[in-house]
Order: sequence, then structure tokens, then C-alpha cells
Amino acid sequence: MHPNWQILNSLHQIETIKQDSFKHPIAIFKHSTRCSISSVALNRLERVNLSEALQWYYLDLIQFRNISNTIAEVFSVYHESPQILIIKDGECIYDNSHNGIMMDEILEVVA
Repeated sequence: MHPNWQILNSLHQIETIKQDSFKHPIAIFKHSTRCSISSVALNRLERVNLSEALQWYYLDLIQFRNISNTIAEVFSVYHESPQILIIKDGECIYDNSHNGIMMDEILEVVA
């Protein structure tokens, strides 16, 4: 796993993410450890250096499904797996899933 990932494993972190997103954009990658498409998406993100323009969070949604569900509620997004969310100013400004998870698109959103 890439060293830039912060592991998302506590519901308390969601409020921290929301507050920190007013300082800089946050990326949350929701990964299903049982899904080959999710593994491909993770690999695609890690092959290109994770941009330092974002703070990166990794969520194992099999292990922490309750956190994934809370994220969907708090940021008003439909749960998908795999999924990337960009949080800025306390709101989800971008989300994509499956083969739509592309670093160039993510960087375009935060530029």
C-alpha cells in the first residue's frame, strides 16, 4: 500500500475529514478487498504517484461497511464499490466508481 494513504477505520475520522476539507481537498477511496475491479482501480491510482494536492484516505469497506454507509449519508452520495470521493469545503464535489476512477480526472477536479 502506498505510504500516502491514511487508513480510514473510525467514524470519528469523518468529521475530521469534513473539517480538514476546508483547508485542502480530501480523497476517499472505498476499496472492496473481494473485488477484482476494485483492485485494478487501486493499482491504477497507486501506479501514478498520489498527488500531494490531496490528502488520501483508504477505506476497506468490507471490514468497515458502517463507515462506508455513514460516508454515503454524510456526503449525500450513492454507495458504490470501488468508489473515489473528493471532499472540499465540507461537501463531496466529485465521485466516481469502477473503471471511471482515473487520476487525471481527479486532478482536473481539484485544479
